Amino acid sequence: MSSDQPEIIQLPKFLDNRGNLSFIEDNVHIPFKIERTYWVYDVPGGEKRGGHAYDKLQEFVVALSGSFDVVLHDGTNELRYHLNRSYYGLYIPKMMWRELENFSTNSVALILADSKYNEGAYIRDFDDFKMRKDAEQ
Repeated sequence: MSSDQPEIIQLPKFLDNRGNLSFIEDNVHIPFKIERTYWVYDVPGGEKRGGHAYDKLQEFVVALSGSFDVVLHDGTNELRYHLNRSYYGLYIPKMMWRELENFSTNSVALILADSKYNEGAYIRDFDDFKMRKDAEQ
């Protein structure tokens, strides 16, 4: 599992007539220890979430219900991932600009992060992000 590139990761899936089960273990299925868990839901049609990057924070995004797109930018290239299964997730490494969009009705996005919330960790200006990305290369 790479920790410097985005990656779709298939999670364990146990099929059962009573209902299926999947799970995520930190440092097993994802390449970091989980420090924060949050979810995004009831997103009105046409709205986007995200629109930022982080210097150091890594995330893992799962569509627990419904579907949505995760649009990533590495400073040069845009990558688009459509999430619509609860047993697949998208690993997002640090220094990737991210937006979530095209939410279906009743969708729920689960996000696992490797650090606690810190407003100062956000890069909210895309030009600033690109400048920092260029500086690290």
